[in-house]
Amino acid sequence: MATDAIERTVKAFEAVGFQAERFDWSINFKGHSKVGLQLSTADFYKDFYQRAVAADVHGSLLRIASFEDTLRGKMKAWQDSSRRPSKRIKDLGDIARLIEPQPELGDSLTDDLQQQSKRPED
Repeated sequence: MATDAIERTVKAFEAVGFQAERFDWSINFKGHSKVGLQLSTADFYKDFYQRAVAADVHGSLLRIASFEDTLRGKMKAWQDSSRRPSKRIKDLGDIARLIEPQPELGDSLTDDLQQQSKRPED
């Protein structure tokens, strides 16, 4: 989504029953379904919408961040040393889950992440 449309988007979601919770780098929306939405507002994510892909999320067709962009976002989060250790550990697990089905994406990891996400030798 274009950054100039964020406030209009928040109002539109609230008008149909979503509750918005604002954070420094995102706005999270909760409604009455299983689907929760996170709108990332940091500059790093500003071009993600251009590469968004259609996906079925609990029966709703939505446009979501591409696999590669999701990995980039997780890598950025993991590298942020100001995050709580438990969050960074979760980010590392998410990175491992993202590259398992597409091992070629492991080539895009930083050296330290490649070491962290290596499979144990048999």
